[in-house]
Amino acid sequence: MFCWKINSINKEISLSLYIMSILETKIEFVKGVGPQRAELFKTELGIFTYNDALMHFPFRYVDKTTFHQIKDIGPYTDGENVQLKGILRRLDTVGQGRGKRLSGVLRDDTGAIELVWFKGANWLQKSLQIGGEYIVFGRVNNFKGKISIPHPEIELAAQQSETAAQTLAPVYPSTDKLNNKGLDAKGQRKVIAAIFDKIKEKDIIETLPQYMLDKYKFPNRYTALKHIHFPSHPIELKKASQRLKFEELFFLQLRLLQIKKNRKNTIKGYPFEKVGDYFLNFYNEKLPFELTNAQKRVIKEIRKDIGSGRQMNRLLQGDVGSGKTMVALLCMLIALDNNYQTCLMAPTEILAQQHFESIHEYLGETDINIGYLTGSVKGKKRQALLEALENGEIHILVGTHAVLEDPVIFKNLGLAITDEQHRFGVKQRGRLWKKSKPHPPHILVMTATPIPRTLAMTIYGDLDVSVIDELPPGRKEIQTIHKYESGRLRVLGFMKQEIAKGRQVYVVYPLIQESEKLDLKNLQEGYEALLRDFPQPDYQISVVHGKMKAKDKDFEMQRFVKGETQIMVATTVIEVGVNVPNASVMVIENTERFGLSQLHQLRGRVGRGAEQSYCILMTGDKLSNDGRERIQTMCRTNNGFEIADADLRLRGPGNIEGTQQSGIINFKLADLAKDGKILQAARHQAEEILDSDVLFGKPEHLPIKIFMQNYQKKTKGWSKIS
Repeated sequence: MFCWKINSINKEISLSLYIMSILETKIEFVKGVGPQRAELFKTELGIFTYNDALMHFPFRYVDKTTFHQIKDIGPYTDGENVQLKGILRRLDTVGQGRGKRLSGVLRDDTGAIELVWFKGANWLQKSLQIGGEYIVFGRVNNFKGKISIPHPEIELAAQQSETAAQTLAPVYPSTDKLNNKGLDAKGQRKVIAAIFDKIKEKDIIETLPQYMLDKYKFPNRYTALKHIHFPSHPIELKKASQRLKFEELFFLQLRLLQIKKNRKNTIKGYPFEKVGDYFLNFYNEKLPFELTNAQKRVIKEIRKDIGSGRQMNRLLQGDVGSGKTMVALLCMLIALDNNYQTCLMAPTEILAQQHFESIHEYLGETDINIGYLTGSVKGKKRQALLEALENGEIHILVGTHAVLEDPVIFKNLGLAITDEQHRFGVKQRGRLWKKSKPHPPHILVMTATPIPRTLAMTIYGDLDVSVIDELPPGRKEIQTIHKYESGRLRVLGFMKQEIAKGRQVYVVYPLIQESEKLDLKNLQEGYEALLRDFPQPDYQISVVHGKMKAKDKDFEMQRFVKGETQIMVATTVIEVGVNVPNASVMVIENTERFGLSQLHQLRGRVGRGAEQSYCILMTGDKLSNDGRERIQTMCRTNNGFEIADADLRLRGPGNIEGTQQSGIINFKLADLAKDGKILQAARHQAEEILDSDVLFGKPEHLPIKIFMQNYQKKTKGWSKIS
């Protein structure tokens, strides 16, 4: 019996290799492609083989299941796509030079319509047959009352392939180069149809176990691919799409969870076995406020990790002002109690300085030595710091990416914390691991950028996740108000009222790289206008933007922090950084140019004290639908996770700050903004399989095993995300 199973598995593996060899046939061997078109497929679309072509999915569909009658086409159908069947009755070349065009007349039993081509007239005139029955598809054009169809797709009715007939016609991504070589939507459809004419159902190997197909009522893989390219009904398309999205997300989650499981099982960490005097003295005597229940829960989760003897890899999510830094500090004290050094790495000098000062303030009267290292720390001061770090005199190091440089050597690094992790590259973060021997340090990743659950499961799918979903008591919710340019005088009056109470105000302008000069001009003009409305010596204004020298920027920042200036005019350089509890008003100019998550981050710069704070969103009178929805969302809620979900829906995962560099948000079909339920089902299935059959040894999991082996050969391993 056992031998039979082995033979059966070997046969299946051999079969899979044979099948792969059919699907790996080069694209030039498809009927009608040849070397020249194949080269375009490769350079323009990255399509080299049958398999690549089958995985090149349409981005929309055109209904070709019905035919229109010519008599029903009139001025009211202008701009609509129609499909006709009729006899080509006339074909003439009209005009001269650039105005030259090919004009044809298509007639059915109900009437006639003009077909017009401005390109490829000579080739078309030779290939079309007057008197032939054609199927025509195109967009109706009403030009000065004359109805025509410019550049229609046209094909002899007798030659239309069975696969392409009576379907929701797929429309594929294309380029001008492809279109010029006849590989537009119609040309690509023909190529895909020709591949399906070559292969059979057995040639498409199944990747999912049968019980999974049964559970979710998914079609098999061949049917799913056939129907994603040539659906004859919307229900077919929906089922095919759901199955292929599930497959895409399932194998991603399977690999992420494998990495996570492998880490937990094989990568040892330093065991922080005790909670000692550093932690207890601070907690009992110096803690400046009572921890929220959410903070206590997160610390308990982290303590369990760092005491397990396995390396911790944990993401800590918390909204602006939720108390992540205090959680990080308490974890550092546990590391010190176990005789290990810690480091906290921030993406900017401003944020690193802020962390250093707040930690120094909390621990000022203790014997804990805190170091600060950024690119601006140089010479003898830097050398002394590096020596103290290497011999263990420095307990906590706070810095920027300068911490990752080779000369920075720790005596015994046990815990590494990164703030706003998405601003560090994968390779940079990996260098943290090498700072500690024999085990890598425990890793805690903090972010104040709320990440939707679906995105977190994908970008950070191999990390454990903790969430601080509660603000400290006493914090008042920031009131967010939208004002058009016509309401500016009232906004200026409100700013003066708040300043009269002793408060401070931020005025923020966008700084988008593509229009940097224009943005800086707007900021300068805005600053000059504020000088007129808030004249010296009654008022003082700071200006900060990314193009300033670091020392000038810091000088202006410090003036505002110390309360020497009442207004700070800035670009988004203050999005992550300054903590000024006395600042109670945030005015954001040109709000329509910001993304939701960025607006939420900016708003978080106020509301740091006990006083009521305000965020005023200024816009022009004309707003796009997306812009209006962003502003309505900001005014409706302060919940960062609700905002992140809306941002994902509006902008997509590739545009959410930081996710571009993750290297895995590159789905062919799945959409994290819309496919959350499919993602959760895929992750659940992946978890169940890895819990019960981690090596995919069960016969029913053979399709998964083969797919993973083939995939890993192609990708040569995955990036470790944390």
